[in-house]
Parts: sequence; structure tokens; C-alpha cells
Amino acid sequence: MKTNIQFVHTDTKLSAEQLVQRKLDKLENKYDWVISADVMFKEEKSTNGEGKICAIEVSLPGPKIHASSNADSFEAAAAETVKDIEKQLKKRKAEMQSH
Repeated sequence: MKTNIQFVHTDTKLSAEQLVQRKLDKLENKYDWVISADVMFKEEKSTNGEGKICAIEVSLPGPKIHASSNADSFEAAAAETVKDIEKQLKKRKAEMQSH
């Protein structure tokens, strides 16, 4: 799987980049039909302590799937987003097997 990771309006954070790469590699081993993933980390000003956003769009046969989350760190946002992506991949796999 080809992975494209971008940091928008913020400094690159190596720990977040490595975490999301490691988690996406695990997904690739489980779901070999995934084509690519675009990951975007963005920081927004927030008054409630959050504001670190991770958005992931995954290309695969059929429509793309997308998830994003907002947390107080990029690592937490990435973990939550990958969890959401995995739920969608499980659902897609079940749909593919029923045909």
C-alpha cells in the first residue's frame, strides 16, 4: 500500500508519522486489497484542549473510505482514526464476501 502523509499548518511530528505508518501497515497485512492511504494531520486553534486533527482517506476497490478525529495529540487522533478505518474495512470485507 502506498501511504502519503502530510502535515498542514503545523510542524512534522515524527512520532505521529511512525505510529500511523505502523498501524496502516498492520491493516495492509490484514486487508491486502487496500490500494493506498492519504493521511493528513492538521492543527486548529481550540479552547477545549483538542485541536489536533487526523484525517485518513483509503483507496480500495469501490468507493473510498474516509475517517477523521480530533484529539489533544496527533498520536491519539491517529489511533482513533485508524480504529474507525478498520471498522469500515471489516464492514466492506463482509459486504464483498456476501456477493
